[in-house]
Amino acid sequence: MLPALNQYCKSLVNDFSSISDERKFFLEKISNYISEKSASGTTANLIYICTHNSRRSQFGQVWAKAAANFYNIRNVFSFSGGTEVTAFHKNAANALIRCGFHIERPENNENPVFYVTYDDESFPEMCFSKKYDHVDNPPNYFLAILTCSEADGACPTIHNADLRVATTYEDPKAFDGTNLQDTKYDERCKQIALETLYVFSKVK
Repeated sequence: MLPALNQYCKSLVNDFSSISDERKFFLEKISNYISEKSASGTTANLIYICTHNSRRSQFGQVWAKAAANFYNIRNVFSFSGGTEVTAFHKNAANALIRCGFHIERPENNENPVFYVTYDDESFPEMCFSKKYDHVDNPPNYFLAILTCSEADGACPTIHNADLRVATTYEDPKAFDGTNLQDTKYDERCKQIALETLYVFSKVK
């Protein structure tokens, strides 16, 4: 793992007590799913879903890869998607960079692809906005993780998912263009990082 990112993860693992018992109940459903897949010798596919696949679900996808690497947990693959397509927002990418990820910034276009690196040995994660049923995502046998209440309400049924878990987060989008922009993005990125690390710390 990249040194700065590894240090960032280490700084969070002593703060699991700050997560409420109510949140832990839902987060441990994700841990149990991964553990059950591991015990059966099959792959655990996680799809993080929000409305626009621009901020919170992208955080989820990237942090799941990093947390699996941090805890040396194999055969876990993370993806993300939305109920509609927009773009992976640059403010979310910048928050990940501040945590220690390396991100190749694309040329400006309507829906750019960002290449996110968390260690020196793995291929970069290709991150861009897409619908949750995009061809790049697994079509079945996956855990759907809803990261926003809007997507949770807009998707009463997610076809072919093994399980659905809602761990919703406040959207930092409200602070775009304000003096609090970076602070709020960093807060949301940190919360998702903390809770995702907790998930993987509980995998058996």
